Amino acid sequence: MKYLYRIYQVVIALPLLLVATVVTATVTMLAFPWRNAYWVNRVQAYWARLFCYLLFIPVTITGQEHIQPQQSYVFVSNHQSMYDVFVIYGWLPVIFKWLMKAELKHTPFVGWACQAAGHIFVERKSAVNAMNSLKEVEQRLTNGICTVIFPEGTRTSNGEVGRFKRGAFQIAIDLHLPVVPISLTGCYEVMDRHALWVTRHPITMHIGEPIYLDQLGTDDSQEIITIVRDEVVKNMEKH
Repeated sequence: MKYLYRIYQVVIALPLLLVATVVTATVTMLAFPWRNAYWVNRVQAYWARLFCYLLFIPVTITGQEHIQPQQSYVFVSNHQSMYDVFVIYGWLPVIFKWLMKAELKHTPFVGWACQAAGHIFVERKSAVNAMNSLKEVEQRLTNGICTVIFPEGTRTSNGEVGRFKRGAFQIAIDLHLPVVPISLTGCYEVMDRHALWVTRHPITMHIGEPIYLDQLGTDDSQEIITIVRDEVVKNMEKH
């Protein structure tokens, strides 16, 4: 069955996903003036869901009730796999802007579409450019527009949650926005950072309760980071 599944990936799923990617990227670029419109977001979400649907990967989402309409949030997620992107993009019930590596900016179709959609590219080698990117994110987080950040900075190499970096939390601190922990499980088993093939495995995304930084009783950024990271890990263990 494993080899039949791999043949299916190459012969059927991959061609369909390539076509869907080109079509979705083209629609996103043409829809640039309406990039925050609900219908544009839905087109992108269903593109992401195809990466699970076409490869028969079951996805379970919990915690949607914690999200309030028209409230902007900073979502903070662990980073297990490239499949994290598909699950969050496909099922997170808000319009949001990714904070992305600058290297992705010039990727044909995908990078161009991400620019048109208003996602923010961060030049990690330049502290000045990185700070400018954070300011750009802050300007866009209004009227329910959110951002999603992987504070580990890169995909895990062993399935464990790595150290969280400060950038995501500085946005929330500066704008007094609630931080929502996202806990992903199963994405590492589907496709870890070294894998060439997708493996069928259930994925769960739990959207945690918003953490209001003003109510934590501390201004220490490292303590805030620890509290949020612990919440991500705790919810992973539950699911």
